[in-house]
Amino acid sequence: IDVKYVPQTIDNKQYYQYTAIDVATRWRYLLPYEEQSNSNVILFLKEVIKIFPHKILAIKTDNHPTFTNRYTGYAKSADPLCPRLHILDIFCINNKILHYLIDPGKPQQNTFVERSHRSDQESFYDRTNFVSFEDLKYKMRLWNMYYNDLRHIGLHGKTPNEILNNCSFKK
Repeated sequence: IDVKYVPQTIDNKQYYQYTAIDVATRWRYLLPYEEQSNSNVILFLKEVIKIFPHKILAIKTDNHPTFTNRYTGYAKSADPLCPRLHILDIFCINNKILHYLIDPGKPQQNTFVERSHRSDQESFYDRTNFVSFEDLKYKMRLWNMYYNDLRHIGLHGKTPNEILNNCSFKK
């Protein structure tokens, strides 16, 4: 899971693309939000859980404060040796999802989402304009559907949807 700034502003407002990618199938899910926040990452993960046909066992994120307080909040905690858990960690614990963090400054440890964001930039944002937040949501949904039906070399010429739909273990 990661968050990307939507490169265009709409009516002078910045928006954010939340991205989840299943590393086994390359299937992904995108949603735009009006802000990057702890509460939005929970809303987004709830949406992913609802739409993804398999049980999510683990997620991997970077160390942005939206995902963890390990590097920003521990020192601010009343007891730094026993810090308060981040809202995402609490959500993951309650839903039996492991939350892995990449090493600080190592985006290559989250290669699938980083590569996805590059594809978004080159094939979507560089070629698409938006007139409203609703327009962004609609076009992002179409782009995501298109992406999940693209053939991938890493999937031996199959699409993420083909791989996902051929998995034998479902929820």
